[in-house]
Amino acid sequence: MKTAPRSVLITGCSSGIGRCVADGLKARGYRVFATARKAGDVDKLRADGFDDALQLDVRDSASIRAAVATVLERTGGRLYGLFNNGAYGQPGAVEDLTRDVLREQFETNVFGWHELTCAVLPAMRAAGEGRIVQDSSVLGFIGLPLRGAYNSSKYALEGLSDTLRVELHGTGIHVALIEPGPIISRFRANAMAKFHANIDVENSPFRKTYEGMLTRLNKKGPAAPGTLPPEAVLAKVIHALESPRPKARYPVTWPTWMFVVLKRVLTTRALDRFLLKISRGENK
Repeated sequence: MKTAPRSVLITGCSSGIGRCVADGLKARGYRVFATARKAGDVDKLRADGFDDALQLDVRDSASIRAAVATVLERTGGRLYGLFNNGAYGQPGAVEDLTRDVLREQFETNVFGWHELTCAVLPAMRAAGEGRIVQDSSVLGFIGLPLRGAYNSSKYALEGLSDTLRVELHGTGIHVALIEPGPIISRFRANAMAKFHANIDVENSPFRKTYEGMLTRLNKKGPAAPGTLPPEAVLAKVIHALESPRPKARYPVTWPTWMFVVLKRVLTTRALDRFLLKISRGENK
């Protein structure tokens, strides 16, 4: 008897990494529950062949409950994988971040992912297997200036994921972190919109620095050296889903690998000097 394909729930599939991973896993025979926040994006996913496309806003608990209930209903209570991907980066110096802006960053990048993960774990426990794959960042272990909101959300994600991985030992459920670095996507454009919406540039002590940052973000082409297409992330997600012994962390681009090494060999003071040099260079 033919077995049913393994099912995977993916957030943030309207473009970029999420869409690439959805396409790639569908091509490998997975039953992909591709989700997006906006109804129009869900309609496009369905038109492109994702029959199980769903609307899911990780900032909304009711939306999370409804999406998970639909997935479990359609799969007979089985869900093999969850790829938490939909996120954004809020630029700005730490002292320019209001409490509400920082809270919004965490609602999307941490709290929503946490709630969604906890919602699918009972089904995975019942099945005795499952994969939780978290799309983290090089900024989940390296702190760069003007990225404090995103940095802190990804540091929090890594801490939660490390703890969850240990707590789930012996259950058959594995937790993996993907640490991409620069990837071709709409991330930069979305960050620009959040910067203009939430940062008071005129009254900031970082006004001059922001001018350089905006020049960089408005440039055409890759945002940083070592930028790769989203297919590079897809390859790591496939390994995390299919390997009998998935890795705890998957660095993707060479900048991520570089910082993995530098964080191990440099003192904190030396690493700070290196990060300041990079920041000054990129925000001229």
